[in-house]
Amino acid sequence: MQHCFAVDLSQIPGDIVFHAAAPTTPCVWDIPSNEMLTSRPFHVEHRNIVENDPSERVSAEASVLSSRVHYYSRLTASSDRLLSPPDHVIPCQEELYVYSPLGMAFKVTGGDGGAKNPSIITIFAIWNTMMGTSILSIPWGIKQAGFTLGIILLISMGLLTLYCCLRVLKSPKSIPYIDTSDWEFPDVCKYYFGKFGQWSSLVFSMVSLIGAMVVYWVLMSNFLFNTGKFIYNYAHNVSMSDTEFGTNGSERVICPFPDTGDHRGNCSSGISDTAVFDRWWSKTNTIPFYLIILLLPLLNFRSASFFARFTFLGTISVVYLLILVTLKAIRLGFHLEFHWLESTQFYVPEFRLLFPQLTGVLTLAFFIHNCIITLMKSNKHQENNVRDLSVAYLLVGLTYLYVGVLIFSTFPSPPLSKDCIEPNFLDNFPSSDVLVFVARTCLLFQMTTVYPLLGYLVRVQMMSQVFGKHYPSFFHVFTLNIFIVGTGVCMAKYYPNIGSIIRYSGATCGLALVFVFPSLVHMISQKRRGELSWPSAIFHSLLIVLGVANVAGQFFM
Repeated sequence: MQHCFAVDLSQIPGDIVFHAAAPTTPCVWDIPSNEMLTSRPFHVEHRNIVENDPSERVSAEASVLSSRVHYYSRLTASSDRLLSPPDHVIPCQEELYVYSPLGMAFKVTGGDGGAKNPSIITIFAIWNTMMGTSILSIPWGIKQAGFTLGIILLISMGLLTLYCCLRVLKSPKSIPYIDTSDWEFPDVCKYYFGKFGQWSSLVFSMVSLIGAMVVYWVLMSNFLFNTGKFIYNYAHNVSMSDTEFGTNGSERVICPFPDTGDHRGNCSSGISDTAVFDRWWSKTNTIPFYLIILLLPLLNFRSASFFARFTFLGTISVVYLLILVTLKAIRLGFHLEFHWLESTQFYVPEFRLLFPQLTGVLTLAFFIHNCIITLMKSNKHQENNVRDLSVAYLLVGLTYLYVGVLIFSTFPSPPLSKDCIEPNFLDNFPSSDVLVFVARTCLLFQMTTVYPLLGYLVRVQMMSQVFGKHYPSFFHVFTLNIFIVGTGVCMAKYYPNIGSIIRYSGATCGLALVFVFPSLVHMISQKRRGELSWPSAIFHSLLIVLGVANVAGQFFM
């Protein structure tokens, strides 16, 4: 007995048809019942077949069936199944050919032609994608929430965002009678909510991307400033130990703003020999503008394929950060005291009302919802998608927990207060620290290559929606890039607090793409199938409420 498979006509251009030699034995259909309505086989008489005898002909019935299929295709749209051709037996996969308008036919080998990755590769691809700049702000977020509450929130937000990500991953499969194999989540939003869903998902996706680019600009200004300062001080034998408030010894930890907590400027050494250097090499007044010379031309490239070659640097940077945190923890030791509700001179309480600042950071830290469908398509074993995504989230959560707990626990209190932990924890180490200098240099180079990629994603998504082209003209692209760069420069000059930028952008984009849309799509899908229950409706409604409260908390806490 031979086995056959079906072809989805809705995905085949009108100029491409199929041919197969008539089978000598009957075929057995291997078609799931839920796919019977979307898969329609048909035959067509061939012209020239590659590596086969072109004189062979199929039966007249096959040729007639081909004509009927083309007739049906002109009666109705591909998404309308009312006038679809009926199911018939077709030849086996070994005898099926694809015929092109160029007059050649190629044998179908079966299976998916795209490269598939094993589960371990998929897991670490997700881990590498999520490991971004948020990792630098996790210790600061734990400090804002309190040590105990911070750990609880990190675990809870990881579980909630994982569940919502699973809802996004499964959302295309819940749509019946339509082939959604190449759909992304914005397409799902458009199906359920029309133009509003399409444009709102685009807007919130832009918030996450542009927010990340702003954070990158602030961090690149920071890293370039400290890298240049390290080189200058080393070349001129300048010591900054007497001008920075911090601990003594070989493992120095500093508190850049011990009195006011103001993050708007950089500390000036006050040394006359460095006055000129400080004036022209300022973290907020000059460095953000220097970056324009380097990065603005890179944003105008038509293709970002060159920069995509350096994405492996992200993994190297994260691994080096983990090694750096481990070495610092070993050398500094642990400094913890538990004060549950009241703060002391050197310690913060375990539970603080500023905890929404951590939830905002974590929303972006665990955010991968706008590209998870694409990432999981390359998984070799699709039946393991839920398991692999869960393992990836576990690894991401453990990485954040490791960095956040170690930096907070080993921060030397006393003599420094835990409130001195900066939104970028690398700022708590002096520019003369060699290990931190290497970390800053690696991150600077990595972000310089990733920044054009983010700009390319913004351009493609926005221009294709508005103008229908990825590169409508140099003027359009240049104007968009001026806006993006200008936003980054303004934030780096007037508000270079990456913790706050991350939490605002994370809570805003997370409101739609993490909490609201996945929950609404799931409830609507259940409602249409008659499977929506009160517990499910209440739970997913609470998720939406949590998303709204997360945004509100950024402004009132």
